[in-house]
Amino acid sequence: MKTIERDIKKHLLLAAKSFPSVVITGPRRSGKTYLLRHLFPKAEYYLFEDPDIISRFRHDPQGFLDGVKPPVIFDEIQNLPEVFNYVRSRIDANPRKTGQWFLTGSQEAGLMRNVTESMAGRAAVLHLLPLSLSESPKVSLLHGGHPEVLARPKAARLWFSSYLQTYLERDVRAVTAVQDLGAFRRFMSLLAARHGSILNKTDLAGPLGMSVPGVGKWLDILETTAQIFVVPPFFESLGKRIIRSPRIYIADPGMACHLLGIDSEAELEKSPFLGAIFEGFVAAEIVKAQVNAGLRREVYYFRDQQGLEVDFVIPGKNGAMTLIEAKAARTAKPDMTLPMRKLTTSWKAHFGDKRPVRSLLVHRPARAASSSHAIAEGVEVCSWKDLASELHS
Repeated sequence: MKTIERDIKKHLLLAAKSFPSVVITGPRRSGKTYLLRHLFPKAEYYLFEDPDIISRFRHDPQGFLDGVKPPVIFDEIQNLPEVFNYVRSRIDANPRKTGQWFLTGSQEAGLMRNVTESMAGRAAVLHLLPLSLSESPKVSLLHGGHPEVLARPKAARLWFSSYLQTYLERDVRAVTAVQDLGAFRRFMSLLAARHGSILNKTDLAGPLGMSVPGVGKWLDILETTAQIFVVPPFFESLGKRIIRSPRIYIADPGMACHLLGIDSEAELEKSPFLGAIFEGFVAAEIVKAQVNAGLRREVYYFRDQQGLEVDFVIPGKNGAMTLIEAKAARTAKPDMTLPMRKLTTSWKAHFGDKRPVRSLLVHRPARAASSSHAIAEGVEVCSWKDLASELHS
């Protein structure tokens, strides 16, 4: 597979010129290591999953670092969090020298805690997710965006199986003492069957014979290791009684398909989960567009107790708002836009024209027909493949 330009590249290069250290978080196999080694080929490289390297560092941390000549890449740093304090002292000895320490990790929460405690003001923090459609046209509902899957799609099923095994044995056990990894694997499949649904911990706990707090802890693990997206409800008061629970999505649509046992395009087209998988795909593309642009992750959904529901709400500058409906159908119809139009009416009645609203219907276009770009007043229509450019327009 040829080298793919990652959208985050310019922000990474800017961070390397501006900070002594750069921390990149993200799920396993999203391309963190490849990106750093490609952009900084002269940097030394150390994988902190290698038992020999971990042993050498813990035996003599200062001696280990004395033998390192920056710039250097420390990969999977969550396995050796004490390194942050030693790196900080090296940075403080020469704070004006930028682009010296590149640290990656697959557990965002733990890494961020260490960055906050040890590296505040010394490190830029970026988040790298699997490939987006704007980065590769091979990204799809069935295969998702992991680079290795897109390079060898025929081996996708084996890759996802191996990925899950590695994820369970390394990341899950590293975050918490989960005794029954088989039960955790079943929990992931159960969650995939509720992909895009409003979170109900009791509904998840019952089939597994778990407590609700136990389910909450397992959800935290999946979020910490970037395997799920938690999309909270839109909190702006519009004089409506709003549903307060978040929605849950498997972060990569290819992984969602694998967990649901969907192995081919034909199976996906016939699957009752097609709509939910497409909605999750759009959620992932929104988040990727935000983090790749160096923006804060900020996406919500709206649902009130009267049943008015809009898939995604994205706050913009000066109080503006973008509404997005995701439909797997290949034909865009006016009635698909009704929830957005109703919410827009409520928004304007509440705030007037001072806070503009944009409405966007995203769908899969027909293979041999052009799609309309305006099927209802105030609503734009776009193909899923054009979503990233629409979000930045």
